Amino acid sequence: MTRIAAVAGFLAVALGAFGAHALRADLTLTGRMDTWKTAVEYHLLHALVLLVLAWLRPQARWSYGLFLSGMVVFSGSLYLLCFFNQFWLGTITPVGGVLLLAGWASLFWQDGPQGGR
Repeated sequence: MTRIAAVAGFLAVALGAFGAHALRADLTLTGRMDTWKTAVEYHLLHALVLLVLAWLRPQARWSYGLFLSGMVVFSGSLYLLCFFNQFWLGTITPVGGVLLLAGWASLFWQDGPQGGR
């Protein structure tokens, strides 16, 4: 779990730098710089969530899986939208958002409705 989080964090930083430098002109020309930044922001945030879960709550496998799949679908669809400028890719993004929300909800409920730590 820690290695997956490390790879996710590495990719978030690499894609952030790639967008800020190599893709800056193209993203600015197409008006997609804010979209790219949103993808990187959610990617990096949830890579950190994966790392914290791996260290502090390794039993939270459902939450981990939902966060991982949500991060891939949400940020991945935005990255692809920026690369290929295909508007239909934006219709996939909310599915990733719902998976991220489900990850947060499952983390809340994993210890039962009474809460946990």
